[in-house]
Amino acid sequence: MHTRCMQERTLQDALPRVLLIDDDMVSREVTATVLTMKGYAVHTASDGAAGLRMLTPQREWPNPLQPGVIVVDSQMPGLSGTRLIDELRKFTRAPIFVISGSDPEPEVIEAANGFLLKPFSVEAFRKLLDGGRAELTPTTRGPKSAAISAEVLGQFRKLMPEPAVRQVYEAVVTDLERRIDSLAAAIARGDDAEVRRIGHTIKGGCGMAGAMEAARLGELLESGDNQLDNRISILGDLRAATRRLRNMLDAELPA
Repeated sequence: MHTRCMQERTLQDALPRVLLIDDDMVSREVTATVLTMKGYAVHTASDGAAGLRMLTPQREWPNPLQPGVIVVDSQMPGLSGTRLIDELRKFTRAPIFVISGSDPEPEVIEAANGFLLKPFSVEAFRKLLDGGRAELTPTTRGPKSAAISAEVLGQFRKLMPEPAVRQVYEAVVTDLERRIDSLAAAIARGDDAEVRRIGHTIKGGCGMAGAMEAARLGELLESGDNQLDNRISILGDLRAATRRLRNMLDAELPA
C-alpha cells in the first residue's frame, strides 16, 4: 500500500499543474473533475480577470500560482481572446491552450500554444502537452443525438463513484434549466448575439458532459438562424431534451 501511494504521488508530481479559466460552470467543473481524477492538480477561475489575479500577489492570494499549463476558453465576457493571452504571458511562461466549442478566430489560435475542441478527452489534452497537433475540425453531431453519451457516461463511471457522476449531471440539468429561462428572454427581445452566446455555452458545456442532444441544440442556436419560429421550436426541443436528460439521469443514476 505504501509503495502504491508513493507511485501515485510521484505521478501527480510529474504532471503539470493546471490553471483552467472558463466562464461556463458546467464545462469548467466537468473538465476540472476529469483532469483531477487523472492525477492533475487543477486550479479554476471563472473569468480572465480572476485567472490573472491567481498569477499575481493578492491580499487573499499571497503566493501566486505557478501553473505548468494554462487552459483558457476562447470566448468569455470581459477579458478574453488574444488580450487575455497577452496579459497571461506577462506573468508566466507556461504554455497556453485555448479550448472552445467551435473554431476560434485565427489570431487566437496563433497566439496560443495549442487548441482543443470541446468536448475533448484527457488523451487529447495529454497529446497536446506532448507536442501533438491541435484539434481544428468541429465534430458533427447527428440529428438524433443521445440524451447522454454512453461512452462519456462509461468513462465517468470508471473515474468516479456513482454519486459523483450523478452530481455532474445534476449540475448539467440545473444549468440547462437556468439557461433555458435566459434563452427564452433573449428570443423574446430579439437579442441575436445573446441567443448565439447561450447556444455556444450550451454546446460546449453539454458536449463536455456527454449530454449530446442538448449540445446539438446549442449548436443550432449558435449557428445564427434568425427566424423567430425556428428559435422558438429549438427552445421547445431544448426543454424536452432537458426533461429526457433528467429522466435518463433518474433511470441510470438513481439518487
